[in-house]
Amino acid sequence: MGDPKARGAPSRRFPGAPQSVAEARCFVRSALGGVAPDVVDTARLLVSELVTNVVLHARTEVEVSARAEEDAVHVRVGDRRPDRGLVPQGASPYAGTGRGLALVGQLSSRHGVTVEEAGKTVWFELRPGTAPRRQNGWETTAPPPASDGTTVTLVDVPVALYRASQQQRHALLREVALAVADGHDLGVPAEDLVVAQDTSNVLTACVTAALRQWSAEVVTGSLSLSVPPDAGPRLRDLRDVLDLVEEAARGERLLTLPFLPRHRAFHRWLLDQIVGQLAGAAPTAWTVMPREPGTGPSALVPWDAGQVRASRVPTLAADERNRIIAANGPAADMLGWQEEDLVGQPLTALVPEHLRKRHLVGFFSLLLSGESRILDRSVPLPALHRDGRLIPVRLFIQTQEATDGRTVFVAQLAPRAAAPGPSARPPGRVRPAALQEPVRPPPSAAPRAAGEEAGRSRADTSALERLALLADAGTALGNAPTLDEGLQRVGELLTRRLADWCAVDLVTEGSSVERVCIVHRSPHGPWPEEYGGPLPPVSDTARGPLARALRGAGPLLLDGPPSPDQVTSPLDAHYVGLFRVMGANSAVVVPLRARREVIGVLTVARGGRGRPFTEEDLPLIDDLVRNIALGVDNARLHQQTHNIAERLQRSLLPVLPEVEHLELAARYAASSTTAQVGGDWYDSFVVPSGDTALVIGDVTGHNLDAAIAMSQLRSMLRGIAVDRQEPPETVLRRLDLANHSLHREVTATCLYGLVKGPADGPWELVHSSAGHLPPLLVGADGRTRYLEDGAGLLLGVDPDTPRPHARDALPAHSTVLLYTDGLVERRDEHLDRALDRLRRHAAALAREPLDVFCDELLIGLGADSDDDIAVLAARPAPPVRPGPRRGGVGLRETDASTGSS
Repeated sequence: MGDPKARGAPSRRFPGAPQSVAEARCFVRSALGGVAPDVVDTARLLVSELVTNVVLHARTEVEVSARAEEDAVHVRVGDRRPDRGLVPQGASPYAGTGRGLALVGQLSSRHGVTVEEAGKTVWFELRPGTAPRRQNGWETTAPPPASDGTTVTLVDVPVALYRASQQQRHALLREVALAVADGHDLGVPAEDLVVAQDTSNVLTACVTAALRQWSAEVVTGSLSLSVPPDAGPRLRDLRDVLDLVEEAARGERLLTLPFLPRHRAFHRWLLDQIVGQLAGAAPTAWTVMPREPGTGPSALVPWDAGQVRASRVPTLAADERNRIIAANGPAADMLGWQEEDLVGQPLTALVPEHLRKRHLVGFFSLLLSGESRILDRSVPLPALHRDGRLIPVRLFIQTQEATDGRTVFVAQLAPRAAAPGPSARPPGRVRPAALQEPVRPPPSAAPRAAGEEAGRSRADTSALERLALLADAGTALGNAPTLDEGLQRVGELLTRRLADWCAVDLVTEGSSVERVCIVHRSPHGPWPEEYGGPLPPVSDTARGPLARALRGAGPLLLDGPPSPDQVTSPLDAHYVGLFRVMGANSAVVVPLRARREVIGVLTVARGGRGRPFTEEDLPLIDDLVRNIALGVDNARLHQQTHNIAERLQRSLLPVLPEVEHLELAARYAASSTTAQVGGDWYDSFVVPSGDTALVIGDVTGHNLDAAIAMSQLRSMLRGIAVDRQEPPETVLRRLDLANHSLHREVTATCLYGLVKGPADGPWELVHSSAGHLPPLLVGADGRTRYLEDGAGLLLGVDPDTPRPHARDALPAHSTVLLYTDGLVERRDEHLDRALDRLRRHAAALAREPLDVFCDELLIGLGADSDDDIAVLAARPAPPVRPGPRRGGVGLRETDASTGSS
């Protein structure tokens, strides 16, 4: 079954140049005259791929022969490089290169390669009317590792990221090679490009050979490569050429997009590691390398649509075409869609109209330049509800690598007062504990068998180790940003030191039960997503171990899975199903109790041939459960307090008045790091005299007390201002006096101003400041200045101190911006520098609509802010009056006004 020599078959030789690809296609069409068109098209496609490979990789003369017999078409493509072995790559539908050999394997009836002294020949057969035979005939052709090579160890290599980066490298080098061969000058010397291509091929062959040692389930691991000892200089040349090629891609001189930030960082690490180790340096793991936002290890979780669907955080995922490819129920509910209707929509369907242009510019700028302002950052902005409403959210976007080479953008959305963290994981999802720690090069000793560590008896566990486990569990739960994350970390800890798998079920506010995490010791599963999330109800007929523990029984020691005779309800059946999937030779089921109530259940289990749980293990597990229950209860109490404050804060956000000659817009965003409510507030209302009041303030603190004090000050100020209609400085003095009468006197900054003037102008701002940052006036022409007059002491210091005021003209179409310090202040940065940054951003937005002006300021300056942000903007403009109508009655009215009728 070797290479059919195709005696007498028409053949033709072509130079190793790009134009030979098209000429070879024409030759095949001519040589196969009379053959069915679909067979000819397939032959031309495969020849095109193979000749391209010769042009790019062998760079020699190419010989093509084709002949048709009664039952088959035989085609041969040969080059003059027998030493250049084939390196088959995966045929991902999203791959830009590397699909030629895979296509031959998938579409041909038979295929193979013949290597002779003068060259090598790839051949294939097509048999009309028969389905292609899926062969694996290329595996033996990849060059084996060099016997005299130097071993290089790459530590913590994420497989999906490597494959995506390799595809991008090949795509960039391929396009540049074809363009340079066709006479285009892209700033890459032809001789350097040849070296880079050859080196890239060698690198791919080395890594491909190493990856064959891994199972398909491996996500991250260490690779041992056999690299030619003299490869260092050539790898440096490859790195330099890639820099030039990427520069051309960023300059839009290529069709191929440049590397995304993480791909670029990974490639530099990959090449630097090999070069460094060839020179004698020690390996450095990818997971410990310092990187810019958007390139860190936290973003390297392989893409899995199940993560989106299982998450309780509103989550969406989009691809490089700007299309939504996955969405979960919470996101669909928040945005007014059905999950299935969201999938396939362009992302712009969720972007307010005034921000769509910015979104598209930013998205394609990311693809072209690899730079983004919002990746891996918590950004406050509005989302568009399906009914047209705007929903204030915080957006957190990470990029993840799909195993097929795509880059997926995963976005978490949270109501403006709650920020998702970069480490948030979906509940109900099995998360292998082994993936949470860097994978190190395997030691010389044999690895410990699964369950061996958990199989130690309690007598073998010292008191110090038990105390350390209790302390580490408390720390893991207490230091996590969310309760789900904390329980996940505790589960990972227990599966490393005590059990093979564990599960945590919690009672929700509605008395239902939800499985918030399942953790398994093994990095390869099982992954029973169907057993996470909401559980069947605890009915009166439920008699299984979980139902008993939820009623307060336990700890329950099981010598195996629950027996089938205990299955008397859907909850029991669900629990038995979990044991069937996960496996167990013993388990302990313990209720979590807090304040005399059962708030959940912990299940820890051991499987395999390890020592089962015994009565001796129960005291340690009981201590663990008390710690976990206390942590869960504290986290819930904290969340309840936070929810009350959040609802209070939202209820206090005012509705801006409608003023004929004044545009108004406001935004509020809680801190992205603490997600706490605070004392920032804004207000605007029309006083009886017809002037429009503008108010901005900030009460010291970031807790419920600050929110309550803010509400008191805001209400008192509005009452004083409306009742007395006095100048701003007098209103602030009276507010300060009232503040001193409160049970809990607070300190706060506040700026109160009145926009005065008739509808047609001119207008002025009369204002007084109690220790607040100065308003920024932005002219329609982009010129800016801070209104620094009228500044006085903050509230709560000395109510008898006279307060100044200031008057400033407001030109038509100018914007006056009031803001709190969260928009500008940053740690270890001088305030002058922060205010200058605000001035530059505002000047660039001077001509934008007021909603765009405010949203862009929050996106540009409010991401990752450590403090709350309140923004209030006002823009005076003469009212638009209807002009004269043309024709008919309008013409006669115009004539009458001039006396000509």
